[in-house]
Amino acid sequence: MVELSLPKNSVVKEGTQRKITTPHNEATYRVEVYRWQPEAGENPRLDVFEMPRTGCGTMVLDVLLKIKNEIDGSLAFRRSCREGVCGSCAMNVNGKNTLACISPLSQYTSNTLRIYPLPHMNVLKDLVVDMTHFYAQYASIKPWLESDAAGNQVREQLQSEADRAVLDGLYDCVLCACCSTSCPSYWWNSERYLGPAVLLQAYRFIMDSRDSTKKARLETLDDAFKVYRCHTIMNCVDTCPKGLNPARAIADIKKLLLTQK
Repeated sequence: MVELSLPKNSVVKEGTQRKITTPHNEATYRVEVYRWQPEAGENPRLDVFEMPRTGCGTMVLDVLLKIKNEIDGSLAFRRSCREGVCGSCAMNVNGKNTLACISPLSQYTSNTLRIYPLPHMNVLKDLVVDMTHFYAQYASIKPWLESDAAGNQVREQLQSEADRAVLDGLYDCVLCACCSTSCPSYWWNSERYLGPAVLLQAYRFIMDSRDSTKKARLETLDDAFKVYRCHTIMNCVDTCPKGLNPARAIADIKKLLLTQK
């Protein structure tokens, strides 16, 4: 008989419950937050915080800040801009990857918020995940402009309005990794498949009229795993908090690889 066992620390246990005293009949939020400190050697736990809806702010990030500032200062999560432009506060809220700072509480019909770190990423602490591999993949596509004339230029490279418009929906990516960590293909092949976020950025530089290395960029991507592990599951499109379409960019890269050989 085959015996299967779960990996160490894979079972999430019940954590502590804390409740802020509220006036009678006042509506409350039940906030369930994933907590884990790997070096402690204990299983992850799910802490529960009950708090009044009034005074919590309007976004999921406001709730987390209230918990950290007023209830449990040990809660760890990333945040910076509060405007959806830095990508720091990416996490999973009620089963969907999103940016906490631009996720309005009003969109959740239930009074329960379940907040987890981005899936299939190594957790450093609580809601903070290790982005090292993700950024290494981003660096591998050379996310900068390379021009044959760069050394001889005496002025900036100009770009027509039409050429600039080609980059709409590409440069807007904030590298939050919501799309990549929602992609089953990336879960299974993240060592070699670059994932939707990095491929969206790769396409952005391939299509930039100021770049002179389009052929070399395509040659770098031309193997069985970097691009072709995309199976158009479309989770990336569904979850992108900026409303971008990485799947379309990946499809266009595949077309270029076929037509420009």
